[in-house]
Amino acid sequence: MPSRFAMTPSRSSGSGPLSAAAPIFAALGDRTRLQIVARLCGEGPLSIVRLTEGGYISRQAVTKHLRALERAGLTRSNRVGRERLWELKARRLAEARRYLEEISAGWDAAIDRLRARVESVDDG
Repeated sequence: MPSRFAMTPSRSSGSGPLSAAAPIFAALGDRTRLQIVARLCGEGPLSIVRLTEGGYISRQAVTKHLRALERAGLTRSNRVGRERLWELKARRLAEARRYLEEISAGWDAAIDRLRARVESVDDG
């Protein structure tokens, strides 16, 4: 079964599902953003104050990273009293997982075809 994500000229030119996935992976490609996602995943919705606990990153930097995650559709914020709580958007993370599974299935199929071809040459 061919993958929806096969690299054809039309796919690599910016259209299709793979280009729709690019902002997700670009956002997750930053170590700090990935750490923020891991915390939100493990601890649930958090304020910027909670995300800056430990002092290794400023509030301004956390805000910048949260905005990048929000633009990629990975987070959203809700005002609760005087605080703004940030949470993950599970649907968008599920999409990223689905993209990776389809790409992985494509590689598995390619390896199976290669194995079959090598075995048929060995038998001949």
